[in-house]
Amino acid sequence: MIHMTTIGNMLDDTASKYQEKEALVYHERGLRYTFGEFQAICNQAARGFMSLGIQKGENIAIWATNVPEWVISQFATAKMGGVLVTVNTSYRVHELEYLLRQSESTTLLLMDSYRDANYLAMIQEICPELQTCEPGALQSKRLPHLKNVIYLGDEQQPGMFLWSDLLERATWVTEEERNARQAMLSPDDVINMQYTSGTTGFPKGVMLSHVNIVNNAIKVAECQRLGLADKVCIPVPFFHCFGCVMGTLACVATGATMVPVIVFDPGVVLAVVEAERCTALYGVPTMFISELNHPSFAERDLSSLRTGIMAGSLCPIEVMKKVVDQMGIRDITIAYGQTEASPVITQTVPEDSLERKVSTVGRLHAEVEAKIIDPATGDILPPGVQGELCTRGYLVMKGYYNMPEETVKAIDHEGWLHTGDLATVDEEGYYRITGRLKDMIIRGGENIYPREVEEFLYTHPKVLDVQIIGVPDVKYGEQVLACIRVKPHETLSEDEVRDYCEGKIAHYKIPRYIQFVDEYPMTASGKIQKFKLREQALELFGQSNPNQTGTA
Repeated sequence: MIHMTTIGNMLDDTASKYQEKEALVYHERGLRYTFGEFQAICNQAARGFMSLGIQKGENIAIWATNVPEWVISQFATAKMGGVLVTVNTSYRVHELEYLLRQSESTTLLLMDSYRDANYLAMIQEICPELQTCEPGALQSKRLPHLKNVIYLGDEQQPGMFLWSDLLERATWVTEEERNARQAMLSPDDVINMQYTSGTTGFPKGVMLSHVNIVNNAIKVAECQRLGLADKVCIPVPFFHCFGCVMGTLACVATGATMVPVIVFDPGVVLAVVEAERCTALYGVPTMFISELNHPSFAERDLSSLRTGIMAGSLCPIEVMKKVVDQMGIRDITIAYGQTEASPVITQTVPEDSLERKVSTVGRLHAEVEAKIIDPATGDILPPGVQGELCTRGYLVMKGYYNMPEETVKAIDHEGWLHTGDLATVDEEGYYRITGRLKDMIIRGGENIYPREVEEFLYTHPKVLDVQIIGVPDVKYGEQVLACIRVKPHETLSEDEVRDYCEGKIAHYKIPRYIQFVDEYPMTASGKIQKFKLREQALELFGQSNPNQTGTA
């Protein structure tokens, strides 16, 4: 069954049934909202956004960790028709400017900093006009669409609204006006935009509708058997579908309690699970590995845990066994998908055997079609034969924002989304992800697109040529290797390359390994053979992990 509803209506429906049930708990901050209270704060923030003159369909970017304002903004924008544009917390100046410009965002919400990245300094570098403009009246030379910047902090910043200002401005708009706006929205409207890269190397805005992500959240919840009694610990970032679809939306769809962790820290996750008696835990394999190996692990009472999702990267068998045996998450599920598919295509269920959970990515969600095709001919392949996985149904994105040519490459004329992933399916409908047509690297759940890193490193004055490939890694799944040809009569060191990257591209994209080469293996027609570079790299840096399976 496909649910034809909006995110705002879904929240209202859940809140009407379970007014006093806990909806959102921030253990670290002592913050707790019932569904009634959460609905009220989301409505207030929605009126605040409307008071800024933001219209239905305008893009509102948010750049922050899993703070309370993030999840409130997610539902508030969905109620007033703003499209939430999620910004990776690891982005630096170059990436942020590109995203804000390409998305044509009119509003940006941001926190002060994250790790070693000063968000305020970066937006002020891009928009020096903030120093002299009134809040809401930004006229940026580099970002002509951006008008409003909202600071998720307590100290007044030049040219910016505070979050408290937004909530106070809610009185400028009546609840009747907000209700009328919510009633205007269609389930097929785009309401969420997440940036992902591809073969072009330039991030693309994946446009997702209410129907896309509401229904995917419901299916994800069903596979875990989530219900009113469940409390879901969400340490995965909200800016990914893992956090804001499989996490927050799945909880609101079922009446489960959202228990976010603001920034992933294994000790904090363990403490929150114990204190709040969480029944479900999400994470990429590296997160589970960190939790299992944390000094406090043996002391923690995790007996409340029942289910959860491991996704986002390769899943080692031994890790899965420990998650089941030592953490007690007997009903853990594995999910596979991609942002363009809202995101989950296949998922295991509690009844699946451990062998199924570690060797496959489960079966198709209900209401989802898939086929394995020969990439060269497009012919459908029989069970057990490797080919490209394609999917069709409610879950396929509306397209890439302002990139019609890229959209046509991804979604064919029959509505099939071509994932670019190689897979097989067995006679019982279980899928295995066996490789990638494209050379995407998945490091600890983060997608890294070689062309994007290559384009950046080409800007180094000493780099003649560069090829980025993935090398297997036990902890992170894959690491980035840069094979660099240096310009004649120049010398370049590994430290120089990494120093050049620091502060300019996200930390997880900075090459872990650097190899200086005189030439690349080439085909007769002059194309670089990346697979040969990868084989050479395996001998030098990698260690194969045969007992792994790909996940979302």
